[in-house]
Amino acid sequence: MGKNGMARQGWKTKKEEQALKYLIDNEEGLKVYLEDGSVPMTNSLVERTIRSFAIGRRNWLFSGSPRGARSCGVLYSIVESAKANGLVPYQYIRYVLEKLNGKLDQLTNEILDQVMPWNGEVKERCR
Repeated sequence: MGKNGMARQGWKTKKEEQALKYLIDNEEGLKVYLEDGSVPMTNSLVERTIRSFAIGRRNWLFSGSPRGARSCGVLYSIVESAKANGLVPYQYIRYVLEKLNGKLDQLTNEILDQVMPWNGEVKERCR
C-alpha cells in the first residue's frame, strides 16, 4: 500500500496513480476552484504579469536603498494594476498624482476609492 492508503494494484499506469495522488494532495485548492467560478483554472495570467518584473530584477539591485527598492515595487504594482484594468499606465499615474496632490495627510478610504483603477471615472479618463 502506497502513500495515502492507495494500493498500486488497481491502477493501470503510474500516470494514473500520480494523477490521483495530485488530486488528493491538492484537495483544498481544487474545492475552491469547483465552488467559485471566478477562480482561474491556471495561474498563467499571473506568471505573464510578473515576467517583466522577473526579467528586470537585476536592474532592481540598483535602486540605491531599501526605500528606493520599495518605491520601485509600489510603482511597478500601480503600473501592472492599470494594465490589468485596461488603463494607459501613464494617464493613470498622472490622474492619481493630480487627485492625491495635497491630500497625503488626509487619505481616507473614500479618497482612495476614487483613484482605484476599477473606479468608473478613472476608467473613463485613463483608457
